[in-house]
Amino acid sequence: MVELKTDTSIDAMHAAGQVVGQALTAVRRAADVGVSLLELERVAREVLKGAGASSPFLGYRPSFAPTPFPAVICASVNDAIVHGIPTTYRLRDGDLLSVDCGAELDGWAGDSAISFTVGRPRASDVRLIETAERALAAGIEAAVVGCRIGDIAHAIGSVCRAAGYGVPQGFGGHGVGRRMHEDPPVPNEGRPGRGMRLRHGMVLAIEPMLIAGGTDGFHAAPDGWTLRTDDGSRAAHVEHTVAITDGGPRILTARQPLQEGPGAAPRSPAP
Repeated sequence: MVELKTDTSIDAMHAAGQVVGQALTAVRRAADVGVSLLELERVAREVLKGAGASSPFLGYRPSFAPTPFPAVICASVNDAIVHGIPTTYRLRDGDLLSVDCGAELDGWAGDSAISFTVGRPRASDVRLIETAERALAAGIEAAVVGCRIGDIAHAIGSVCRAAGYGVPQGFGGHGVGRRMHEDPPVPNEGRPGRGMRLRHGMVLAIEPMLIAGGTDGFHAAPDGWTLRTDDGSRAAHVEHTVAITDGGPRILTARQPLQEGPGAAPRSPAP
């Protein structure tokens, strides 16, 4: 069942979303060559704690998972698409990192993800991330009252496929509200004009996932959580929580632009 949120509830979700945005900004600022994924986990935990928020990720255990998730962020490096568990792995020059984070504040959830490079980026990674961001923007643009879930899915998939990237099937966006995962599912590929009609008060996590190699294949890593590309190519994952309103889509997890510091501005890409 899809719960329509009141305008007051959407404002409360925006507050939760801003905590997520602050956590992701802090993680990106801290990410640099030699920094471990567990150090980035600690950065995110401090932001959540400082805001009086809790994590919907920590302890989460869907049906496919062998164990509860042990962290407040997902940190997926290079060929990891989503759900990477933070470890002692230290970031290397040229790594592509996707970070997913959620927050619960005053009973409402927010969910967002970013992908970025560490050190000197590969030109191919820059293109992949830029395409993921364009796909996200296209999906958000289609999130308009009167349109359908299929319009969002088609907008995302069209951008990904036109650029030659793969789209992992069976994983995508979802409703957000009192819980991080609610109805309806929001696929990253689909037919326009199909699916549930969008109404004022729906809140959706829109989250493109792209595979650089152009195939859709992926598999679960031994940890039972991390999804990796079958061909070993790199992946990108970006996400915003978006409210459907009569005034147009409202991004609830918007982030402030980075200032100076690690990750603030990409170096010139390697060929």
